[in-house]
Amino acid sequence: MKILIAPDSFKDCLPASKVALSIELGILKVFPDAEIIKIPLADGGEGTVEALVNATGGKIINIQVHDPLMRKIDSFFGILGNRKTAIIEMAAASGIELLTEKERNPWLTTTFGTGELIKAALDFGCQTILIGIGGSATVDGGAGMVQALGAELLDKKNKSIAKGGKGLAQLSTINTDTLDVRLKGKKIWVACDVKNPLLGENGAAKIFGPQKGANPEMINKLEQNLAHYSEVIETQLGITIANIPGTGAAGGLGAGFMAFLNAELKPGFELISEIVHLAEQIVNADLVITAEGKIDYQTRFGKTPAGVAGIAKNFNKPLLAFAGSLGPRVESLNELGFTSIIPITDKPMSLQESITNAGELLMNAAERTMRILEIKL
Repeated sequence: MKILIAPDSFKDCLPASKVALSIELGILKVFPDAEIIKIPLADGGEGTVEALVNATGGKIINIQVHDPLMRKIDSFFGILGNRKTAIIEMAAASGIELLTEKERNPWLTTTFGTGELIKAALDFGCQTILIGIGGSATVDGGAGMVQALGAELLDKKNKSIAKGGKGLAQLSTINTDTLDVRLKGKKIWVACDVKNPLLGENGAAKIFGPQKGANPEMINKLEQNLAHYSEVIETQLGITIANIPGTGAAGGLGAGFMAFLNAELKPGFELISEIVHLAEQIVNADLVITAEGKIDYQTRFGKTPAGVAGIAKNFNKPLLAFAGSLGPRVESLNELGFTSIIPITDKPMSLQESITNAGELLMNAAERTMRILEIKL
């Protein structure tokens, strides 16, 4: 029997690689001769670098960059096994988890560190760069990122505009001739699962500003600044970005990627599944297993288990999903291709207890499930 294990991480608990290993250990207790293929996955957010590095035999590069408040921090990016593709999590440089709750302020926070990660990938000679943009602390439209890559964003006195969302109001002149020349001809993919435009009621400031620390007054100012930023880009670069789906992602970082780096935005799972050749692995499997910390009705909207389910359904493969917890309307997911969705807890327990023992709970749940399959087989 050939079993493919293709899970996401259990957030704040286990990376996808350890989720896959725990499930494998449970399977082997029942089917010691099973052929098991492990492909840890992610959807472009936390854990994407580790998942793709592990899946392709690549390596992680540790470097120093600037955090959202321009403090030096230790960060990282990945080089995939082909040694030509870099994988970056913008949250590793410009993420909200890098700040305390009191420090969250999109008027000041910048994506400069994300640009530094891209520059480091160019230093390694990468020809393709894949960037997951979930978890940002910023609403600067990607201005900081392109500044780090050499673009000049100047005010009326030909001085660089300030970092953060506040600096966008100062923008008068854009000079892209100074962008890092190594960007020419490079393929840049942005893993982006949101469809929000840059501006408007569903835009970067109004939808994502509050979670990044913006109050109502700041939200209105950020909206005005992003509108000005968009107008200058359209006037000087000839690129219209205000209403394009996805340009509002990560506080407008999606817009920055499209306007300055000619990047293409694609759903995170779609990008990652292509890189690891997931469909080819599923078609050759007898059983497919996925997992995530929480599975509920929202899982259908771009989450890893739903993506795995869609491919498994296309090839008529049975799919089991393990979850740390099940949320409302989880039964509605069966139509997507899930054969069964299985909670891993085996008794009433606190959230902290389930987090602490997640690996063991996964292993035991996999073993129990395999024993049921053993009866059928």
